[in-house]
Amino acid sequence: MRIDILSLFPDMFKATMGESMIGHAQENGFIDIHVTDFRQYTTDKHNHVDDAPFGGGAGMLLQAQPIFDAMDAVQKEAQADHYQPGRVILMDPAGRRFDQAYAKELSQEDHLTFICGHYEGYDERIRHLVTDEASLGDYVLTGGELAAMVMIDATVRFVPGVLGNQASPMGDSFSNGLLEYPQYTRPADFRGMKVPEVLTSGNHQKIKEWRMRESLKRTLERRPDLLKTAPLNREQQIMLQDLKLDLEENNEDNN
Repeated sequence: MRIDILSLFPDMFKATMGESMIGHAQENGFIDIHVTDFRQYTTDKHNHVDDAPFGGGAGMLLQAQPIFDAMDAVQKEAQADHYQPGRVILMDPAGRRFDQAYAKELSQEDHLTFICGHYEGYDERIRHLVTDEASLGDYVLTGGELAAMVMIDATVRFVPGVLGNQASPMGDSFSNGLLEYPQYTRPADFRGMKVPEVLTSGNHQKIKEWRMRESLKRTLERRPDLLKTAPLNREQQIMLQDLKLDLEENNEDNN
């Protein structure tokens, strides 16, 4: 997978894109990340990339020209490396909410391009370049760089070969629509806090059932909204009903 990033602050990506999982993924040839400073594509002597909005208003807008020209150069370079034009993602607080399902969807692509904005916003014509507008949530960041980093990290986890254990991303929270079950490692008894006996029993069926129940329980307690769309099988539905009854009984006992 090739990932292109258009940003006014390319140095922000050096540490995050060169370390840990993403750094190893690049070293091993699973992904190829290129960061382009679109200020280099300005046509005026002062290298301005922004201007005041027509009609007045607060703040400055990113101009279309530098980003269009940078995109032209990026696409030509990608095609020379035998990558087809892929999805172009504009970081925008009004865009589609990013989640685990969106990350998995993007991981199926051969080529992704992220446009990171700054200042008050974009010249509307920039949107003609994009296939996706994405947001991390209902808040505003200074620029799109941090949001792009989050999306890239979450997406790359799903690229085949990036994680040593391919089952690992599928066990993450949200991958099956639920929060992840609690996990423990050695020692089995730490300051009186003991690992649940079932996890050291060696009974894999019991362990599987415990994990399923704990995943449902944690989701019910912390993110019940996820249960509305989670693809639960018959066994999970029965288990969830039992958990709801237990929760109701506990609430009655506490009243």
